[in-house]
Amino acid sequence: MKNTRSTLSTFLIGFLIDCCVLTVGHADEITLNPTHPEKYTVVTGDTLWDISGKFLQHPWQWKKLWETNSQIKNPNLIYPNDTIYFSLVNGQPQLSLSRPQELRTDKPCVLKPSEYEKGRQSFLLDKNGKVLPCSRESELEQPINLIPHDQIATFLTSPKVVGEDEFKNSPYVIGFHEGHLIAGAGDKVYVRGLDDENLTEKYTLYRAGETYYNAETNEVLGHEAKYVANATLQTNGDPATLIITKGSLEIRTGDRIMPDIEVENTLNFFPRPPEQPLHGQIISVINGRSLIGLYSVVVIDKGSADGLITGHELMVYQRGKTIIDTYRDDAENVQLPDEMAGKIMIFRAFEHLSYALVMQVNHDIHRLDDVKTQ
Repeated sequence: MKNTRSTLSTFLIGFLIDCCVLTVGHADEITLNPTHPEKYTVVTGDTLWDISGKFLQHPWQWKKLWETNSQIKNPNLIYPNDTIYFSLVNGQPQLSLSRPQELRTDKPCVLKPSEYEKGRQSFLLDKNGKVLPCSRESELEQPINLIPHDQIATFLTSPKVVGEDEFKNSPYVIGFHEGHLIAGAGDKVYVRGLDDENLTEKYTLYRAGETYYNAETNEVLGHEAKYVANATLQTNGDPATLIITKGSLEIRTGDRIMPDIEVENTLNFFPRPPEQPLHGQIISVINGRSLIGLYSVVVIDKGSADGLITGHELMVYQRGKTIIDTYRDDAENVQLPDEMAGKIMIFRAFEHLSYALVMQVNHDIHRLDDVKTQ
């Protein structure tokens, strides 16, 4: 089987084939990345964000490029190992594409799609004149993602943020079948507090996690409900019986039960700036990591009540240090400028805080760094 080739979505194609307008002077006009390469070879694992950012100063402006690219009716697909070239034509930037020759396999005989669709045209024989068998070659096309989906997929449903009352008033595990002290996948658990009017088939077990505070006012913004396991209802009652179907932690008494809720798939969006100015801070890092790097998941102290929605992009700034100007008689304190440390993208917004994915890192990013619109 030859190497699988992944394809970029047609959104990127419009950008790559017809990046022919460059205007300067307005924030909403498209500008090139000043450090764009003269050529770039696409590799497996690239995302639309990655490649757009190599040529555009603001990768979220891809949509504006696409909308001005109405003359492209059926753009070609782009694959790993294709090379994108930058050039200037009449003072305007353009990108062109070259594709490598098909890679050949070192197997003695490979049956290509055209051959098994239209009939085999060539044969290899062994020393006795018998036809050698061929391996069948197929292409499996998988679109290159707009963003690294694997980094956020598990956070689209769990963990989540709830109010203190919601957590305390949720049904809870009171015991286990056959007197066990803990439980895991396949075990029965007994639950108190299930509401007869809101019974469902599937449930999620949570455990109290971190309490989130506003970085400036110390106001409680919400409580983390940490994912423990999934379960299905076997029999209703008080207590009710649930069967654990899968889990990441051992179930304990006191773990809370909440109905599974269908969450809209939010993997098919692209980052864009918020419509209104916003200023917040990073208040936590999921999974307790001390270092924040590319594709880390962070929590910020702004949410849907502040106008944030899935896909909004914010800049991360390190606050400038305060130093003493020893060259003046009054030894004045001087606040150094804030420095942009990276970019984050909101992928799940709660009322007063949000989960965000670190999309770009220029400098070290830390808890309590500022996040804001550009």
